[in-house]
Amino acid sequence: MDKKILQTTEGVAKIKYTPKIQIYTMKNKISIIFTCLILIMQTAAFSQKTTATNPVIYADVPDLSIIRVGNTYYMSSTTMHMNPGIPIMKSTDLVNWKLINYAYQTLEDNDDKLNLDNGKNDYGRGSWASSLRYHNGTYYVSTFSGTTGKTYIFSTKNLEKGPWKKNVLNASYHDHSIFFDDDGKVYMIWGAGKLEIIELNSDLSAVKEETKKVLIENASAPAGSNIMLNSEGSQLFKVKGKYYLFNIAWPKGGMRTVVMHRADKITGPWEGKIGLQDLGVAQGGLIDTPDGKWFSYLFRDAGGVGRIPYLVPVKWEDGWPVLGENEKVPETLDLPANKSLIPGIVNSDDFTRKNGESDLPLVWQWNHNPDNKLWSVKERKGYLRLKTGRIDNSFLQAKNTLTQRTFGPECSGTTLIEVSNMKDGDFAGLSLLQKDFGLVAVKAENGSKKIVMIDISKEIESVPLNQDKVYFKAECNFKDKADTGRFFYSLDGKKWISIGNAIKLPYTLPHFMGYRFGLFNYATKDTGGFVDFDYFHISDKISKTN
Repeated sequence: MDKKILQTTEGVAKIKYTPKIQIYTMKNKISIIFTCLILIMQTAAFSQKTTATNPVIYADVPDLSIIRVGNTYYMSSTTMHMNPGIPIMKSTDLVNWKLINYAYQTLEDNDDKLNLDNGKNDYGRGSWASSLRYHNGTYYVSTFSGTTGKTYIFSTKNLEKGPWKKNVLNASYHDHSIFFDDDGKVYMIWGAGKLEIIELNSDLSAVKEETKKVLIENASAPAGSNIMLNSEGSQLFKVKGKYYLFNIAWPKGGMRTVVMHRADKITGPWEGKIGLQDLGVAQGGLIDTPDGKWFSYLFRDAGGVGRIPYLVPVKWEDGWPVLGENEKVPETLDLPANKSLIPGIVNSDDFTRKNGESDLPLVWQWNHNPDNKLWSVKERKGYLRLKTGRIDNSFLQAKNTLTQRTFGPECSGTTLIEVSNMKDGDFAGLSLLQKDFGLVAVKAENGSKKIVMIDISKEIESVPLNQDKVYFKAECNFKDKADTGRFFYSLDGKKWISIGNAIKLPYTLPHFMGYRFGLFNYATKDTGGFVDFDYFHISDKISKTN
């Protein structure tokens, strides 16, 4: 309208309408700028919500081995002295994982160390790094044990439901990788520093001893001559006709390092180089996505929470995989955003079971081999009952501690325990399990009960308990490697009272595992008592006092 008037009127009209056009134009500019800012902010927020961040799993999932079958990824990991063992996880995006099975319920049941019998234990040992493979419709998961001196190969057509077939090799092949070659041959590569290779028969039930040979005399060489940890953690891949072998090495005064070798033939010759040297992120291998992207899956030592998985993007240059962005581990990844580890890796449990459900969800693992006669979720519906069946003198040697991973950056676990059926000398509660453990518990002593807080083996504080129910809470702060824990109790489930002192949560090599929440009950004087746990609730929040 303004344009038409300006064309058919004289100067007054121009004076009258020109300011309106200028104001309208200025408003438009402001509006456009404001709209653009909103769009930029929304895009940034959307980007943050749809971008993965490292670590992809902030919990103890070390020695990972990953495969892709179609559009689905599967991963195995190490849980050593915990049972069931060799956790199997599933993902559709490489970032968010869910426990779907274990390769075994008990590795062996006739060993005092695995059973926590006669004062012996298997902390930090059990079964170590596994190799996960898929070939001709069958999944293979293998591991080795320094405890038994054997290597175990489990196979199944269905990773989620089983059943599993078990082959046992009478040698412990350290940090091995199983490899199915295009010509139908099956190999195993293993070792530390000097890497060896051997051929297996077609059903992986035995090795062909005459085929054993040295693959690489000194696989640590690319990382230098002054090595603290020789190359181990072998994982072998074949891409476009070339063989690629991944290892981890640790130069003295340096950090954990990815070492790579490649060859045109599996017999060599092999040429090696450093694949990544940043933040100590190392040990793993290669995985591709259905749309042609490549990543390397690795892990990092992260203090008390354990060894946590990272992904780094991979590009191919001159026939080599190039790891990271400008040789660095990126904070963000072009993958879907990380969701909570609850309920895929850890989860709350009210101990209520429907018909057909397992007695224990997959998030739970026993510390060492359990005695299945001494626990139940059926004797009293909606409760976990832990019964005593022998005399133990220390928490770390006690049978049937039921555990879940702690996780970062912060987490807490709470439980309600009924203690009216404890016998004199019984000890039951909630722990943070590692070599330098801490716990809050009820101690039955001389006809009365008290709440105690223990830091390693020292009783820090005790409070009389004059009721049959008590609530316990354990909190972990792993943020910026604070690695501290605190314990609380409550008499009504509402008011929480801190007990004892804050404890340090160091990662110790004798246990070689991140801290675990643990529910426990053991006898020190007489057997036959029991306690009932009403629930275990897990959270990614802690109180401000921590």
